[in-house]
Amino acid sequence: MYTPINQWAEDDRPREKFLLKGKSSLSDSELLAILIGSGSRSESAVQLCQRILASSQNNLNLLGKLSIQQLTHFKGIGEAKAIAIAAALELGRRRREEELVQLKKVTSSKAVFDVMHSIIGELHHEEFWVLYLNNSNKIIYKSQISKGGLIGTVVDIRILFKLALEHNATSVILVHNHPSGKLSASEADVQITKKIKSAGENLDIRVLDHIIITERSYLSFVDNGIF
Repeated sequence: MYTPINQWAEDDRPREKFLLKGKSSLSDSELLAILIGSGSRSESAVQLCQRILASSQNNLNLLGKLSIQQLTHFKGIGEAKAIAIAAALELGRRRREEELVQLKKVTSSKAVFDVMHSIIGELHHEEFWVLYLNNSNKIIYKSQISKGGLIGTVVDIRILFKLALEHNATSVILVHNHPSGKLSASEADVQITKKIKSAGENLDIRVLDHIIITERSYLSFVDNGIF
């Protein structure tokens, strides 16, 4: 039988539990329940959030992919509550991104994946980004160079190196995503990498690697001997 949250034991109510035991003591559904504030006549906010999470396999990354329209399909979730959920998840994504951008030094292809996955790993279209590094391999700037469709994007090499010169970068790392999930370098990927590498040699700006990112993994040209 449904019991409203205000009739629960005080230390079981999400807000009270947050204050008494700290934020780490709350489940994902309880944290979401605090965001939406109330459920519906037939279920509490916590029960509603448990159902929403279950629809996304209890995975916050999958939940973050739901549109406002998809969230409002749940009884008890109007547009305002859907926006609150989406906004909170977006803040979490941005927080992860900011923490990763603080990376002092790029020491491996995995480090690049960690920095860029939250930005392009889950996109449904292809984007080409460049990480600009200094002499210590520290990231000093990152930029989206181009944005394309499902199967490709066009890279303007002039813009790529204009930004490198503006930021006094001594090396760059190329990064793009494959929305298809296919972890292999196409001939076009190989050719554009060669062109960029050649142009960089004339400016004394090294191309350290080219990383292809999918939702779950990545491929490094250097690690795989493509470079």
